[in-house]
Amino acid sequence: MRRARVYFQDRFAGYLTDYDDRFEFVYDESYLEDGFALSVTLPLRKESYISKSLHPFFDGLIVEGWLLNTVERNWKIDPNNRMSLLLLTGKDTVGAVSVVGEDNE
Repeated sequence: MRRARVYFQDRFAGYLTDYDDRFEFVYDESYLEDGFALSVTLPLRKESYISKSLHPFFDGLIVEGWLLNTVERNWKIDPNNRMSLLLLTGKDTVGAVSVVGEDNE
């Protein structure tokens, strides 16, 4: 199991967890009170979002093109290991959302 903290504009929004057989994202309770949905596909709710693969919103945060090739080559990460790629590159994304592995804080 690997877990990451998800931030929206430097505010803690919730946890993204990679289990052996599924991925789970859950909003933090305090964020639900006055936060913004990370995506239209992840509206604010108390219940977890569970899926067999990395949710498309989070997958879309992973770098692409030549930068992805460089990351895969230099860190020897399997391109199918989307959580590892997200944990490696998600701290500094283009948008307002960042993903930080708990080991990297």
